[in-house]
Amino acid sequence: MLLAVDVGNTNIVFGIFDGEILRESWRLATLHDRTADEFGVLVGRLFAERGLEIQTVSGVVLSSVVPSLTGTLEEMVRHSFRLEPLIIDSTTAGLSVRYRAPEDVGSDRLVNALAALDEYGGAGRAIVVVDFGTATTFDVISIAGEYIGGLICPGIEISADALFQRAARLPRIDVRRPEQVIGVSTATSVQSGLYFGYVAMVDGLVDRLRRELDGDGPAVSVATGGMAETIAGETKTIDHIHPDLTLQGLRIAWCRNLGRKR
Repeated sequence: MLLAVDVGNTNIVFGIFDGEILRESWRLATLHDRTADEFGVLVGRLFAERGLEIQTVSGVVLSSVVPSLTGTLEEMVRHSFRLEPLIIDSTTAGLSVRYRAPEDVGSDRLVNALAALDEYGGAGRAIVVVDFGTATTFDVISIAGEYIGGLICPGIEISADALFQRAARLPRIDVRRPEQVIGVSTATSVQSGLYFGYVAMVDGLVDRLRRELDGDGPAVSVATGGMAETIAGETKTIDHIHPDLTLQGLRIAWCRNLGRKR
C-alpha cells in the first residue's frame, strides 16, 4: 500500500494505492498553521473511517508547492507511519527535465507530466497537460518524452476573486456554465465572461502550443485539477480529462525511484 500526498496551494490531496489501483482519496483544505500532530490525527481518522490501518502502508510519496508545509508533513509521516517519505523534485520525478532551472518547476507539474507520458505517450505526438488548480498550468512533454516547459496563468477562481475585490459593484459568483453566452444581468454577465472567456483562453493556448510542437499529429491534450470537468468539457482542444493524474504521477515516480517501470 502506497500513500501519495499532493500539497497544493488550495487543497491537500491524499491517495491510497493498492498496487496500481487508487483505492481511496481525500481532499483537505490547505491550512498553513496545521501542525504535524494535527495532520496525524486527521489522517488517522480518515483511515479509520474507510476501515484502513496505518500499518498497512509501506511507502509514502509527497509532492508539495507549499514549502511551509513540506517539513510538517514529513514530520507527520515519520511519526505516524514510521516511514521516510520520498519528496518529489526535478531529481526524483523520474522524468527528463529541460527547464532552464529544473529546480524551479513545481513538483505537481512534473508528476502530471510523468503520468500523462505514461498514459498517452509513445504515439509520436507531444503532450500538453492543463491543470486547473489555484493557478492554471500548461505543461509540455516532447515526442522524445522530455519535460520542456509550459505556461502559468491565474486560476479561474483567482480571476473571479480579483474581479469581485477590484470592482465594487460586481457580485461574487460561482463559476459554472451559464445557459447562454449573452448575460442578461450583471451576475450572469460576469459568469459568462469568466466561464466562456476561460474556455476560449484554454482553446487558444492549446492551439498555439500545438503549432509550436513537432510530431506525427497534433499534441495530445490532457486536463486535470479541480475545475477540469467544469471547463474542459466545453473546450474544443482537450482530448482527455484525468481527475487523478497527479496522484497517478506520484505513484509512478515512486515506482521509478524503486527501479520499477510502473
